Amino acid sequence: MKNDIHPKYYAQATVKCSCGHKFVTGSTKSELSVEICNNCHPFFTGEQRIVDTEGRVDRIRRRFNLDN
Repeated sequence: MKNDIHPKYYAQATVKCSCGHKFVTGSTKSELSVEICNNCHPFFTGEQRIVDTEGRVDRIRRRFNLDN
């Protein structure tokens, strides 16, 4: 087995969500940024909202003239 080929492991890596929530996990990067975490994801919050990525929902609503 080769020596020194594995990346450094950070046991206390900080994860920052776009909603402002921060938590600690293990990772090969010391700091991570995510868009959706368990505090703001609709599956975990129980909310009925649509997570829009790149304006896809707006494009469909315009295409089918849905004014909800």
